[in-house]
Amino acid sequence: MKAATVKELKQELSSKTQKELVNLCLRLSKFKKENKELLTYLLYESSNESAYIENVKSEIENEFYEINKTSYFYIKKSTRKILRNTKKFIRYSGKKETEVELLIYFCTELKKLLPLSEKLTPLQNLLNRQIEAIKKAISTLHEDLQYDYQLELEELEERG
Repeated sequence: MKAATVKELKQELSSKTQKELVNLCLRLSKFKKENKELLTYLLYESSNESAYIENVKSEIENEFYEINKTSYFYIKKSTRKILRNTKKFIRYSGKKETEVELLIYFCTELKKLLPLSEKLTPLQNLLNRQIEAIKKAISTLHEDLQYDYQLELEELEERG
């Protein structure tokens, strides 16, 4: 089965009644956890972005706390999983400010972990790639925000 284009979906959805749209959304939310998470963000959390960011930060912190530090393999695997989840939450928001804040927080938590695993070049490389992604995202923001986030980024880079 070939998926319809966004334009086709938009046309079809615009012809549906409100009740049919509600039923479609509920049915969609039953199939994948990500669909349900996105719908939750859109309905409940998108109106208060700062609270959403704080919730995601606490989740990132908990995930880093729960990393199994017995083996480098588990540290790398867990860190990549945390980054995947962080990127997923960034996609839900779609805002560059949220992306910068969450990536800076991820990198801060990763830096706390790095002294334990200085031999892990892949984690250092992952950190460097995320710092580059932060720089790229910062460059798209308003000048005032750029300055504030640039200060945070410099502080993050100095800690290492």
